[in-house]
Amino acid sequence: MKYIIAIIQPDRLDDVIAALEEEEINLLTVSDCMGRGRQKGVAEVYRSHVDRSGLLHKLKVELAVGNNNVWQAVDAITRGARTGNIGDGKIFVLEMEECLRIRTGETGISALA
Repeated sequence: MKYIIAIIQPDRLDDVIAALEEEEINLLTVSDCMGRGRQKGVAEVYRSHVDRSGLLHKLKVELAVGNNNVWQAVDAITRGARTGNIGDGKIFVLEMEECLRIRTGETGISALA
């Protein structure tokens, strides 16, 4: 099992979700976050507000998948998030040791479905 974390532009979320749904990957968590990359938080205008804090608003998309779905998920996120501009984001793929469904006590890959 793998745990995928993607940091994306907020306006690309609908496209990322649509691309994941095309691959029949529906389980995900989305959180607001702030950060900066190589652009060092260059001031950006977002809804008529100029942000000069050095940190840019991003979304963190997290999902757990079986080993056989990892590259389908990564490709889907990439397709949905890519604009070709600086700041499109990053995808991190981590090994996930275990998963447990609290309600039923199922573990492993069956807890993801």
